[in-house]
Parts: sequence; C-alpha cells; structure tokens
Amino acid sequence: MAIPPFHLAIPVDDLAKARAFYGDLLECEEGRSSDQWIDWNFHGHQLVTHVAPERLLPPVTNPVDGHNVPVPHFGVVLDMAAWEALAERVKAAGVAFVIEPYVRFKGQPGEQATMFFHDPAGNAMEFKAFKDLSKLFAK
Repeated sequence: MAIPPFHLAIPVDDLAKARAFYGDLLECEEGRSSDQWIDWNFHGHQLVTHVAPERLLPPVTNPVDGHNVPVPHFGVVLDMAAWEALAERVKAAGVAFVIEPYVRFKGQPGEQATMFFHDPAGNAMEFKAFKDLSKLFAK
C-alpha cells in the first residue's frame, strides 16, 4: 500500500540557515518560496519552513530504549544505504547528534537504525532505517 505524501510546516528563525541545512546538507529540493517561507521536497513529502521564531519550542524528551528522545520530532524512514549516507554527511558537517546513529531494538521485530539531531532552529529530527521494512508497524 502506497503511503500518500504528508505536509508539515515548521517554524524557523533564519531562512538562509534553513536553506543551507535542508537544501545543502539534507539534499532536499527547494520548491516555491518567499521571504517568509520555503517549500522543500522532503523525501517525497512537502515540508515548509516558515519564519516564526516566536513558535520555536524548548527541548523536551521522553525515555526510549535508554535514550532521551526529543519531543516533538519528525523525520522519515529511509533505506539502509540512504540512512548510512545521511549519517556520514551529518557527521562530516559537524552537526551535533541528540542521539548518535545506532541500531535499537536488536533482535526484535522493530529492529531499526536511528539517529536524532536538530536543524539550526532547534527542530528535532529522526531518521530511521529498518532491518526489515515489512516490520515497520510490528509489535
């Protein structure tokens, strides 16, 4: 079953930094834009970065698998090769990880590679890759 694309709008405080992060580092194609927002092709989904610094949230976390997972966060599930390539680009760019790339739930149906980091505005992001994508929603 094909999953339809989602639309997500997030606040940022600087479009130039958003352009460098989402466009250059994450390699998202830029779509329409103005002096207040940019549309991004976020792995086939529409992500819009809107200038709204007053809407940025302080960090909050929940414990998951021995780590403090930032809430809220967003991201996508990649194939393993794309996930590994992204992890290397993020490391090379010197972006600080909230949770370093690792494999969690080893040996369980939901075994997955995951990593968390923030964009320049402090929006938390998670990127995953599953050992077996058919187990995406397995319990």
